[in-house]
Amino acid sequence: MRGAVLFVLLASVHGASAEILVANAGILRAQDKMTGVVSDYNLPTGGSQTMGRLTVTLDECRYPSDLSMAEAYAHITIMDSQGADPLFKGWMVASSPALSALDHPRYDVWVLRCDVPQTSEVEGSGG
Repeated sequence: MRGAVLFVLLASVHGASAEILVANAGILRAQDKMTGVVSDYNLPTGGSQTMGRLTVTLDECRYPSDLSMAEAYAHITIMDSQGADPLFKGWMVASSPALSALDHPRYDVWVLRCDVPQTSEVEGSGG
């Protein structure tokens, strides 16, 4: 249900003209709240990263064609090695991390952006 609400919000924010594209990778940030260590991870779709007891898997990363560096919507699964059920499974929004967040006493995880091929600087510079 939350995923359906997310995509309704995306359509209203970006309008019908912005195409939602799927990236091959995404960039996530994680913080260990006990040590203060912040780490960035570039994960391919389907890729995982382990930090402490948690394993974070990037299931998919989507972005609007007109805001590839400013926005990302990532479907993420976060597992605890001491549990069978996911701690988090759903969509995270880069511009609104509190909209759908991991609730964990030690770790914070959020999406920064999708990893997309960059367009040429010359294209947009007019010269």
